[in-house]
Amino acid sequence: MSFLSPVPGGSPQRVLIYSHDTFGLGHLRRARAIAHALVAGAPERRVVILSGSPVSHAFRFAPGVTCRRLPGVTKLASGEYQSLGPGHGLDEVVATRAALIRHVAERFAPDLFLVDKEPAGFHGEVLPTLHRLKARGCRLVLGLRDVLDDPALLAPEWERKGALAVLPLYDSLWIYGLEEIYAPLDGLALPGGVAERLTYTGYLRREAPGAAMSDEAEEEPFLLVTPGGGGDGVELVEAVVRAYEAQGLAHRALVVFGPFFPAAEQAALSARIAAHPRLASLDFDARLERLMRRAAGVVAMGGYNTFCEILSFDRPALILPRVRPRREQLIRARAAARLGLVGVIEPGEDRDTARMAAALAALPHRPTPSSRPIPGLLDGLTAIRRLAAAPDAPCVAAE
Repeated sequence: MSFLSPVPGGSPQRVLIYSHDTFGLGHLRRARAIAHALVAGAPERRVVILSGSPVSHAFRFAPGVTCRRLPGVTKLASGEYQSLGPGHGLDEVVATRAALIRHVAERFAPDLFLVDKEPAGFHGEVLPTLHRLKARGCRLVLGLRDVLDDPALLAPEWERKGALAVLPLYDSLWIYGLEEIYAPLDGLALPGGVAERLTYTGYLRREAPGAAMSDEAEEEPFLLVTPGGGGDGVELVEAVVRAYEAQGLAHRALVVFGPFFPAAEQAALSARIAAHPRLASLDFDARLERLMRRAAGVVAMGGYNTFCEILSFDRPALILPRVRPRREQLIRARAAARLGLVGVIEPGEDRDTARMAAALAALPHRPTPSSRPIPGLLDGLTAIRRLAAAPDAPCVAAE
């Protein structure tokens, strides 16, 4: 790890990003996109990502970006958490994670500390580091996706976690979306002065890695079916497979299960997919952007990163949002559908096989998101580079 001296009064040279990652891929992929944007065109800058994702090793990181793994935790169906490592209690794992976060922050001495989604971190693990860095003059930023949850559910959750009381510690709050689509903190009793620190950046544009398009125009069109990380994607894939089994749909469909798709359900669905001439599947592809760029349409649950990719690659999309444990995807899907950006199958409607098959057949012919232009929609990474370049007071490195 390289420790550079910050340029006084200039843009930050060392950025630390905290991504708690207890479930799925969303937080790590968002942190990675931001980190890559921050080092693009700034070879002197260094970014360290702290992530709890168990599949962080599957992703490539740009020069100047390092990912440090935190001990993993996972969320149970009951909503409780447990350690991914055997023989370790949750309190022990949280204490270890908190110590590692503090150690990296002291060694790296960031100029800017960007915390993703959880103001106090998982079970408050980032609080000691926030206070230490604040005392050293490090700039603290809370980054929030466009939708967190239904306000009626978010307010008691944040009250229970003490999240609202932590907000005044942050110098800025960046919301990775547009206020005209959704305002994630509306309905919360924000502490004084916090509302004035909010900035809507727009969504985070994604690029497809690898070579430019070559023979893709000659490839038979296909629908990309992606449940993201896959941990809660059984209903989505089941609905698509059932529709293909019942109807003679013209387009091929490629299902990418994701690394957290339940093993037994994946085995059963894989057998049904293999038996169908218009279906195929992959376990996981860390560069899903390449597939999305080539797809004639996308079927997804509508998590934040997938939504950004649908917008970035301008794909016709059909969203089947989940509503447990959060209503985030449903809120985002309905807001996007009102603007004509995507189509939506409402919860429960996927069980109507004929309706689902009709929606899949129509998907490649849906208008693309760009047919409904919205100013600033995909300006998020450009805005973040600009916001990060605001003058900072340098941090003092640990002795």
